[in-house]
Amino acid sequence: MKEKEQARILVIDDDATVRKSLEAVLKEDGYEVDVAENGKEAISKSKSRLYNLALVDLRLPDMDGIELLTAMRDTTPKMVKIIITGYPSLENAIEAVNRGADGYMVKPYTMEKLLDTIKEHLQKQQEARKYSEEKVKEFIERRAEEYESRTSAKHRSKK
Repeated sequence: MKEKEQARILVIDDDATVRKSLEAVLKEDGYEVDVAENGKEAISKSKSRLYNLALVDLRLPDMDGIELLTAMRDTTPKMVKIIITGYPSLENAIEAVNRGADGYMVKPYTMEKLLDTIKEHLQKQQEARKYSEEKVKEFIERRAEEYESRTSAKHRSKK
């Protein structure tokens, strides 16, 4: 099974048309998709379910997307977060990155560009996870070898 078929994406946008469009395109591309129309709903969903990636509209009715980044970083720190905005500025791009955004896309965007961006970030996430798992495995193996060495040294000294 491909990694994108297992990836779960949360789309946060107050525009129902945008949510439905993104949900349809992402599902068609093999992702599991959930949607939220505001920050409060997104926080609630991210606390009850793990998502690999979130697409976050910068302007939401109850909070701005940058505030939401901070809240979601606390609930799911390893989730990739991509800000999407039709109101780009250097200031909000810098603030988004400083608050934990992994990407920043400006509307209008092509679906091809969005899907490429998602795929790229999910590949990086998977590589980081694999690297972490390898490091944990190496640590455990090294500790087991050290333990075995100490145990056999104790047995030899008792003989």
